[in-house]
Amino acid sequence: MAPRAIVARARKIRLLVMDVDGVLTDGRMILSERGDELKTFHTHDGVAIALAKRAGLRTAMVTGESSPIAKARGGKLGVDSVVLGARRKREVVEALRAEYDVAADAVAFIGDDLLDIPAMQVAGLAVTVADAPASVKAVAHLVTRARGGHGAVRELVELLLRAQRTWQSVVAAYVREHGGR
Repeated sequence: MAPRAIVARARKIRLLVMDVDGVLTDGRMILSERGDELKTFHTHDGVAIALAKRAGLRTAMVTGESSPIAKARGGKLGVDSVVLGARRKREVVEALRAEYDVAADAVAFIGDDLLDIPAMQVAGLAVTVADAPASVKAVAHLVTRARGGHGAVRELVELLLRAQRTWQSVVAAYVREHGGR
């Protein structure tokens, strides 16, 4: 389990805001010869978002890109808000807080690069991925063991739900709903 200070922060979280490229993806952008952009997402992160929503957390994806891929992925996962073209992520986080009536200490933000730092600075729990630059890690309360696009969001959601003591019940309900006993 994470250190007590992280667990204490995690217990308060009601809104999970995620950067896309470098967090939900590994940060690579694959272009076809026609210029079509492709991204890969880890299925464990998708399940984690479903678990977070089942636990009552609001979810948001925020990206500096204007990617229809991010919009489609967010829609498929039922993410509450998908914000594209967000160059000022701090302002986006503050707008999401107002929209969902959530205090600053009830926001977790997970990012991986320089544009994410201002949003991390206003979050109650600032998280970055294992392969983030040192300058981003220096701002984070928590650095995941997983790299971006390799289950970092799953790791964070599990930490949040365990800290809130809902992990076991949420997972059991998810498994029952999807064919388990």
